Amino acid sequence: MHASGTNDHQTPSHRPEDGPDTSEYIALAAASAEDARLRTAFAAYWPAYEKWFLREGDAKRPTYAECKRAFREFMPELLPLYETLCESLDAGDAAARFLGLYRPTPFMTGCSQAVWIGSPSNPDAAERSGSDPEREIALVRNYDYAPDLFEGINLLSAWTGPRIIGMTDCFWGLLDGMNEHGLAVALAFGGRKAVGDGFAIPLILRYVLETCRTTEQAVDVLERVPSHMAYNVLVVDRRASHATVQLAPDRDVQVLDARACANHQGEIEWPEHAQLTQTEQRERYLLDVLEEPTETLPALVDRFFHPPLYMTGRFRKWRTLYTGVYCPTDGTCRYLWPNERWDQSFDLFVERGEVEALTAAVD
Repeated sequence: MHASGTNDHQTPSHRPEDGPDTSEYIALAAASAEDARLRTAFAAYWPAYEKWFLREGDAKRPTYAECKRAFREFMPELLPLYETLCESLDAGDAAARFLGLYRPTPFMTGCSQAVWIGSPSNPDAAERSGSDPEREIALVRNYDYAPDLFEGINLLSAWTGPRIIGMTDCFWGLLDGMNEHGLAVALAFGGRKAVGDGFAIPLILRYVLETCRTTEQAVDVLERVPSHMAYNVLVVDRRASHATVQLAPDRDVQVLDARACANHQGEIEWPEHAQLTQTEQRERYLLDVLEEPTETLPALVDRFFHPPLYMTGRFRKWRTLYTGVYCPTDGTCRYLWPNERWDQSFDLFVERGEVEALTAAVD
């Protein structure tokens, strides 16, 4: 830990001049899973997802019946939604099995993420908005991945009850998000090669936000539902209860009190990956700056646009595709790029991008 007053973690002053191409990103409000625009969007994504889903051969992927059995055992509350999506999206056998996200084709992401708990930078504004004027809570994360494999959908849904805002993956899973109860979650690859029996982590995050209100409840779910690969999940609720949950298919779940994580789980097991992604440096950097007594949330967010947190394509052409900021106390979200920002909330969610094209295609 660095002593206060040092210059080791001075707030960077200039963001990178260029960022990912956001021209094809969309923000979509689909309160119902039967929204016809979802079917149009899925039809556009399915050819690429089918290629990925069957990359190891059809026999490697579970049957539709196996997917349903796994839902009944581990996520029964989501089974009706799964069936509804399969029907409303006109999913054939392969597409329905893909949507099950059970024992899927292996994949991994980058990501740096942290929980901020501190004094509001603007107490008066916090009080006017109904937030706690004494305490500010946020989950801040960079999502690092290959641009051509990113869906780019910011989705507001209310498919089983609670409203949820998040960035999608595998069409109905979530990379990160927050529900209207003030529970926020985000995922990061765990830096291990183990693959096993379980669900894709984006679907597990969807399940957490559909069924949980608190960090304690979320941890219970994450300990119970198997993940098919190693992932780190950061969780925080509006009471500032937080946890880093390390999931793996080949060993017990670990629950830590840490307020930041990157792409490893304890001892490094994949040195090449760790070195190229600088996972240890990123995590240590975040843990250190969170202890700085003069740190603020705006300063922390700005750090995500600079080394060592901001990625520019050194590993597998991955780069930082967005910075997300979820604020559980007032139900607001921000998605940030070097030269652009989207402000969203449960009270005011703005549809953006090519949503008009989706609507026109339905009409």
